[in-house]
Amino acid sequence: MARVTLSGMHDSALPTQRHAYLRLSFEPGIGPILANRLLHRFPDPIALYCATPEILSTIVPRTRALQLARPTPPDLRAAIETALQWSSTEGHALLTPDQTEYPAALRHTEDAPVVLYAHGNLKQQTAQAIAIVGTRHPTADGLDHAHAFARSLAGHHWCVVSGLASGIDAAAHRGALAAGPTAASTIAVLGTGIDIIYPRAHQRLAAQIVAEGGLLLSEFALGAGPIAANFPRRNRLVAGLTRGTLVIEAALKSGSLITARLAVDLGREVFALPGSIHSPLSRGPHSLIQQGAKLVTCAEDILQELGTWQQAPLINLGLSERRASTSSSPIWSAIGYDPITEETLIRRTAMRAATLHEALLDLELAGHIQRHPDGRLSRKHN
Repeated sequence: MARVTLSGMHDSALPTQRHAYLRLSFEPGIGPILANRLLHRFPDPIALYCATPEILSTIVPRTRALQLARPTPPDLRAAIETALQWSSTEGHALLTPDQTEYPAALRHTEDAPVVLYAHGNLKQQTAQAIAIVGTRHPTADGLDHAHAFARSLAGHHWCVVSGLASGIDAAAHRGALAAGPTAASTIAVLGTGIDIIYPRAHQRLAAQIVAEGGLLLSEFALGAGPIAANFPRRNRLVAGLTRGTLVIEAALKSGSLITARLAVDLGREVFALPGSIHSPLSRGPHSLIQQGAKLVTCAEDILQELGTWQQAPLINLGLSERRASTSSSPIWSAIGYDPITEETLIRRTAMRAATLHEALLDLELAGHIQRHPDGRLSRKHN
């Protein structure tokens, strides 16, 4: 498509490309898709704002063309100055498509953000990345899985991307950080302005991510609160920044499955961790597997699929040793990963209740099984 040339008009309030990009990001009624359509028709964003309404009307509706052709309104000028002032603080950056620091994985998507607010280590954006997402209300197993996968993947130099939400997201961020200072760390993509951490309980986690070499990213203006409509937009960045998305525990209708669908649309890989057939939180991953997502049970599965697996001791290996030590237990083969009552175990093992209690206590104290709030038991996932 041919690019539009300059018209000779000029908005004196837009002295630099950064100002022009910021204004475009603040324009009412012009989202990322329309903004990118405009940017593809002009040599740069300053040229866009120098164009006549007649030229702009060939790309956008007349009302939007008139909006873009007017001088920068006072409210947008104030927002631009606020963003520029924020970016002058050490560790803060405004990323626009003309900069090399802008994420390459997003650069050619049709709804790439015009401006990204970044706080932390910009080098994380050049790393190979994998998203880990899931429910805000996970089981203990789900939290353990997210932490373990993230720790292993970060230890193999894959940056872990998630949304800083409660549950699986937070466990993934913490797992990546737990991999240590030489690992790939983590990127948290916010559904709020970068100066507002949501949920508020994750302020310490957000600070830890920045302090330990990770990165916070947001496309939303400073001060933007947790509006429901912003989180699906956030999810497209989580998917877009990465080579693939791993879903751990999710309902059939959830933001995590939205992220997975966005990943497919972007040509990214989708991985799903199976779970109990009785758990509502397994329905999302199982549905993805039925639709062609790769079933994974360990980090090696993901690394092999992405072609970066190298034989090396993964963090948290030792399951084989643990299973070997517990396999001699008379109840180990009778207890599975789905919660089970002691009465059912008695029937399966034909053990006396007192003997069963003693064996269960030994396994529980050793960390091999877990007791659920309702009293049922299951093997512990690690």
